[in-house]
Amino acid sequence: MLRSLWIAATGMTGQQTHIDNLSNNLANVNTAGFKKSRTNFEDLLYQEIRPAGAITATGLNHPTGIQLGMGTRVVGTEKLFAQGNFQQTENSLDVVIQGDGFFQVMLPSDEIAYTRNGSFKLDSDGNMVNSNGYYLEPQITIPEDAQQIMISEDGTVSVMLPGEVDPAEVGNIEISSFINPSGLRAQGKNLFLPSASSGDPINGVPGEENLGSLVQGMLEMSNVNLVEEMVNLITGQRAYEINSKAIQTSDEMLQIVNNLKR
Repeated sequence: MLRSLWIAATGMTGQQTHIDNLSNNLANVNTAGFKKSRTNFEDLLYQEIRPAGAITATGLNHPTGIQLGMGTRVVGTEKLFAQGNFQQTENSLDVVIQGDGFFQVMLPSDEIAYTRNGSFKLDSDGNMVNSNGYYLEPQITIPEDAQQIMISEDGTVSVMLPGEVDPAEVGNIEISSFINPSGLRAQGKNLFLPSASSGDPINGVPGEENLGSLVQGMLEMSNVNLVEEMVNLITGQRAYEINSKAIQTSDEMLQIVNNLKR
């Protein structure tokens, strides 16, 4: 009975982490470029009371053993990089990656971070930046007198200047991919940093070498599915509740034992 108290406690702890993760998914349902997380569980060690195949008193083998599990734990939270829905904005600086890849932005620490959020703006010098003012990498500057900004599928950025018939090319957007994007470290602000698990970034031209192509005037929204998250929330709540019932039942059984001497 004492064992069951601790086993059920691991279940409650794991489900609490699961609910925390679901809450973060739901909180970011309208965050552009957000990727939902999934909680992964694993069972703990088993206490072997009797091994399978043990010899019985009559000289026969037990076909099954007796093993008691010690509960569960959260082994990881995994980012799922499935494509989110596209939303048309008609903003010439909004860009989506149709397929695999990440935009590159330069942090104040001169470190490159990666994002799926293609909502870009212009700073006071005409540089393309994200919502936090971080420069798009490689840096692209739009002339002050540009009348129209055009971004092609391969990342070529062109502008129409006064008095000119043909557009002038001002830069190229490069994107990056990773062998294991789930191994990226989420930093908040829709940014990710590489880790030993994600591997090194593979930079390239959009639309080439299995990289996605760019679409101007659209944003990739969160890939959180409200119905799926609500179902997971209900099952997590019920799992937490049933583990608390197991603790309550074990406590009542201990109370019966304590009352035997009366």
